[in-house]
Amino acid sequence: MSGAEGSGRLPPVAPTERRIEVARSARYFQAGEVSGATRQVWFLCHGYRQLASRFVHPFAELAGAGVVAVAPEALSRFYIDPAPGRHGSEDRVGASWMTRVDREAEIGDYVSYLDKVAERVLGRADTADRLRRRAKTVVLGFSQGVHTAARWTALGRTQVDELVLWGAYLPDDLAIGEALRRPRLTLVFGEDDPTSDPVLARKQDERLAAAGIEPRRVSCPGGHRVDRGVIRALAEAFKGRSHRTGSEHGP
Repeated sequence: MSGAEGSGRLPPVAPTERRIEVARSARYFQAGEVSGATRQVWFLCHGYRQLASRFVHPFAELAGAGVVAVAPEALSRFYIDPAPGRHGSEDRVGASWMTRVDREAEIGDYVSYLDKVAERVLGRADTADRLRRRAKTVVLGFSQGVHTAARWTALGRTQVDELVLWGAYLPDDLAIGEALRRPRLTLVFGEDDPTSDPVLARKQDERLAAAGIEPRRVSCPGGHRVDRGVIRALAEAFKGRSHRTGSEHGP
């Protein structure tokens, strides 16, 4: 008789993973309203530990110049202060687009979520098509949001005219297909950004060259942060930007 049988305990049953889809609330912050004067709609994917409510502020300054800025917030929020014990109103909160756990499901969730935000802002297909004839759709990702912006552009339903990747590199596992070749690509890094990596930059350059993509490269003062001057310059450049790209200091 085994020990489990002798003690009257049943042997453990191995748990199995199962799945269920649920409805949940998500929030986004919008500066400006889509109107006949709209010439650019920016969708902003914030970085790790950030909140959309704060991330949108530097871009909200564009709202009076024919630009609508939309900042969806990542679906997972958490307390970022390391204090032990209970958390209260004084503890800071941040958000994350995904982790390595259950990553494929999280990617699918946020791609679907971002498509729904875009549909809400731009309108359904017929309305969105009319808007696209006079206004550009800009997707900007910062830091962790670079992976989010790139995956959404590649895997989602939303048509993107300008893709800005700021302060990080393309995901290694993302195939560079037609959806990533369609928008014009701008790569931005701060001159003193501690996350810049020449090895990763070289690998990304090789992948882009193999796909026939020559990005526009912009450097900006400072470290791992967005810069208001560069934001304004990008908005100005997108007004009449041609497909010719190259390297430069500032937009």
